[in-house]
Amino acid sequence: MTTTKGIKLFSTAFIIAGAIAISGCKKDEKTIATVLVLDTDGRPVPGASVRLFGEPSEPCTECTPRFDTTQTSNGTGKVTFDFSDFYKAGQAGFAVLNIEANKGSLEGSGIIKIEEMETTEESVTLE
Repeated sequence: MTTTKGIKLFSTAFIIAGAIAISGCKKDEKTIATVLVLDTDGRPVPGASVRLFGEPSEPCTECTPRFDTTQTSNGTGKVTFDFSDFYKAGQAGFAVLNIEANKGSLEGSGIIKIEEMETTEESVTLE
């Protein structure tokens, strides 16, 4: 009788420990920002330069921006920025960044609020 109780107790403890271990191994989702560059007719613009950058909330002459990156839009007018390496677990909010896009003499700007562990999308129209 005591052997059966011991086996049940051990089995229960093993199941609980396994559940804790599995829930502790949750993999973070990626933190992605996607910008779609459009012309004034709403068509995608491939080959546009897209810059995402942050500005300090207080004036600072010696500050280095945490985010300042530029990429070129693909054939469908999209640019994807992966900020997964910058996200820290437990952090409240992630970033609000400025968008500057241009191609030739056309320019566009906007703002994107990037959410942690999500894909956030925004569009910019070049004029």
